[in-house]
Amino acid sequence: MLEIIKQVRQIELKTRGLVNQVFSGEYHSVFKGRGMEFSEVREYQFGDDIRNIDWNVTARYGHPFVKVFEEERELTVMLLVDMSGSLSFGTKDKTKQRIAAELSSILAFSALKNNDKVGLILFTDRIEKFVPPRKGKSHVLRIIREVLSFEPEGNKTNLKGALEFLNHTIKKRCILFVISDFFDTGYDKILKVVGRKHDCIGIVLNDRHEKILPEMGLVKFRDAESGEVAIIDTSSRMVQDWFSRRLKDQYDYRKTVFRASKLDIVEISTEESYIRPLVDFFKLREKRW
Repeated sequence: MLEIIKQVRQIELKTRGLVNQVFSGEYHSVFKGRGMEFSEVREYQFGDDIRNIDWNVTARYGHPFVKVFEEERELTVMLLVDMSGSLSFGTKDKTKQRIAAELSSILAFSALKNNDKVGLILFTDRIEKFVPPRKGKSHVLRIIREVLSFEPEGNKTNLKGALEFLNHTIKKRCILFVISDFFDTGYDKILKVVGRKHDCIGIVLNDRHEKILPEMGLVKFRDAESGEVAIIDTSSRMVQDWFSRRLKDQYDYRKTVFRASKLDIVEISTEESYIRPLVDFFKLREKRW
């Protein structure tokens, strides 16, 4: 437990500095409020939009009054984080799960600095944990701790089920970050539904060692998600071709699904800094406003 507290503290110090120096302004400028909400009425002034006239108040006082609206600034940020077996891949300090915890921390502290609520859903082939959206530093630290140290019951990935759960649970529009390596299919239809309701961004966690099958002859492999064990001839051209096609199919499916849903996707490598991809994403989004 003391080790987990120490790691949470390390992530907090690292990511809060990044939020203050880099991401806070980017976050605020990119993610706007959900719209305009009614604030008050005041007497009509020359140049006011006549479409904002409050006819009930106008009739009561005998001269025109208009409705005043303000931007509804408070947002809800939801982190939908993959906890399947493949997230344990990587080096000791740079597993995909560790990177997921650091990314969750950056996004959560950015939300906190802008007075937004943040919530968390951890999933595998089932919903492992739901932390409802709230504000506050202690709440953000809990989110970091959950992503960093949670021990799931499942090993496989079910993105479709996770997105369906979010869609039924979070009724109001939110900013949704899906943090996963996306080793799954069959989520194309629900992603479109979720993307129409929420501002959805995919954050893909990659590790280059998963893309390379070294030629080492006969090797025993264990699938991190299914638990299946098989002896594979890694020097076989047929096996190498199958491995390359499998990776390409996963990449093509993910790219096609997000493009068809008109949603953003950010590629993050465990071996490189995630700062540049995130900054590039924020700047790209800002240009669209």
